[in-house]
Amino acid sequence: MPVTVIESLDHEGRGVARVGGKAVFIEGALPGETVEYEVHRSRPNYEQAHTLRVVRASALRVAPRCPHYGVCGGCSMQHLDSSAQAAIKQRVLEDALWHVGRVRAGIVHTAIHGPAWGYRDRARLTVRLVPSKGGVLVGFHQRRSSYVADMHTCPVLPAHVSAMLPALHELIAGLSIPDRLPQIEIARGDAATVLVFRNLLPLNAADEARLAAFADTHGVQVWLQPGGPDTAHPLYPRDVPSLCYTLPEFDLRMDFRPTDFTQVNVHINRLLIRRALQLLEPRAGERIADLFCGLGNFSLPIARSGAEVVGVEGSEALVQRAGENARRNGLAGNTRFYAANLFEATEDSLAALGPLDKLLIDPPREGAIAVVKALGPQQRPKRIVYVSCNPATLARDAAVLVHEKGYVLSGAGIANMFPQTSHVESVAVFDYSGS
Repeated sequence: MPVTVIESLDHEGRGVARVGGKAVFIEGALPGETVEYEVHRSRPNYEQAHTLRVVRASALRVAPRCPHYGVCGGCSMQHLDSSAQAAIKQRVLEDALWHVGRVRAGIVHTAIHGPAWGYRDRARLTVRLVPSKGGVLVGFHQRRSSYVADMHTCPVLPAHVSAMLPALHELIAGLSIPDRLPQIEIARGDAATVLVFRNLLPLNAADEARLAAFADTHGVQVWLQPGGPDTAHPLYPRDVPSLCYTLPEFDLRMDFRPTDFTQVNVHINRLLIRRALQLLEPRAGERIADLFCGLGNFSLPIARSGAEVVGVEGSEALVQRAGENARRNGLAGNTRFYAANLFEATEDSLAALGPLDKLLIDPPREGAIAVVKALGPQQRPKRIVYVSCNPATLARDAAVLVHEKGYVLSGAGIANMFPQTSHVESVAVFDYSGS
């Protein structure tokens, strides 16, 4: 098998080497290491491979904590020291900004850190009945595969959720429809944990009794979801308080349903909001829009400053949740929320929001290209804070803001929202230069 020296890491956490003029992306390899590898995909300009043996190890290499590492596709960077992961992700962000967008940040902000393990408050586990592998499998997908990694522990999940994984196998195996429960959604709030079972067929009374007993034993709420996300409903206990997370710095309580989008890492979310508002500098009397606002995660902290906030979100359900959270927190007077498809934003649709002093954007992985292209003479906020979960689309959108719309990229930095994974969350700030 070939041996090579690793030059760097790519955006997926793979080691990058150059062999015979071709880029080779090698899973499980770190910069500076010499590794023996095996190619599993070859193309004219690149190859994808995995590490067979580390000939000379990096000082940053550590033993992966999870026994499913290498099989489960969930955490590809466990072999890299946690403190070094943020530095690698910062480099990924800077490289994307330059190579994709031809922009550089005036200031590189200090990386936002949090707990490296047990941080994941949201997860979607896949369930499969595979008699040839011993019965019910519960876990994330295997690496490079649609098969399920049969997990009996997961150190990035909260400890009490990880501990119940073996019991989940037994629970589902004992139900009448073990082959018709394809997934379990996990959502943890400040005071409760919910398991949402996606059931493609109705459960019988014995099934419901088993699920209720499981809920009592493990101190969780059990919900069923027979159809789309809106069909999710509590099975046991039926009369339960809503899930919520708190933002103590802003004296806010954010209620949500277990199928709503919320950030997976409450610790980093709080720090990310603090950083975003430090950069945005909202003030009383200003008019600020929060695009892709969700249930108000950034909108309501901004509103606490006394600014007037306009939140726009594609999901009607989340718009309703944002309004409810605003009323519950006494902020209905200076917040307005609207449903709109921001992927089809135009100059006219942005102008219809009214004059804006500042803008916060927090789009999904696809980015906000329609929004940034739609910024015209009638809508040119003096400052834009852009929260991103994909460095490539941030860099693409940054190129439009800087090279076409007259903004400068004043600063950018990462938030390690998903430790042990290659996912890069970041926040950037753009200031209008008037040119």
